[in-house]
Amino acid sequence: MKKLLEGIGVILLMGGITTVVHEFTGFFRLWGVVRHIGFLKGHEIYAGMVLAVLGMVLLIAPDALKGKSGQ
Repeated sequence: MKKLLEGIGVILLMGGITTVVHEFTGFFRLWGVVRHIGFLKGHEIYAGMVLAVLGMVLLIAPDALKGKSGQ
């Protein structure tokens, strides 16, 4: 389960970072998946930031939960 959460976290983190970079620079044209979601039009930067933060949370959460269950 830990590896699954970390894998999803990496994907979300990469998607969020590349979306923000794409909106500012125009690079990573194929990686910016947020721009393909219709209801997020005009809010791509915020959605990319949320994806990146969610990805970081999913990367950190398994280790934090592991520490709590051991006590």
